[in-house]
Amino acid sequence: MPRCFLPLLCVLLLVGCATSKPRFETAGVNLGMTPQAAASEGDKARAQEVLWGGVIVAGSNLADATQLEILAYPLDDRQRPDTARRPLGRFLAVAAGYLETADYAQGRLITIRGTVRETVIGRIGEASYTYPVVDIADRQLWQPEASSRGVQPRVNFGFGVMIGR
Repeated sequence: MPRCFLPLLCVLLLVGCATSKPRFETAGVNLGMTPQAAASEGDKARAQEVLWGGVIVAGSNLADATQLEILAYPLDDRQRPDTARRPLGRFLAVAAGYLETADYAQGRLITIRGTVRETVIGRIGEASYTYPVVDIADRQLWQPEASSRGVQPRVNFGFGVMIGR
């Protein structure tokens, strides 16, 4: 009986160690285009397909769409924004229809794949800012990751010694 558990244990360990495949296909995506570059290039960036992610700064529901202002960060190997790295500028992401802004709230991480539509002039406080506007084709709203400090692991392994009489 114990012999059949060994292969099962090996399979479970391998599955647990497997890395997940990135969510978005990158064929046709201009991976070198950043929000800062798109803002400075203006019309040259128009119609470029991009894969950008970052932290949602603000969201608003328009008449027939939802607009998210996002502070962009480089993406990690899972295509999740890496906020430990230097920001890449801001952009506006527009989704057709209604998105619940309580779900797409300030501080949430998001990755989008879409097409640069245009650049618009907006404001950050008192400063003027050029935003690239991206029409969202696909999106991933990321769940918050627990901080490593003060969080108990979900799986525990232990060894014990039983001393009998």
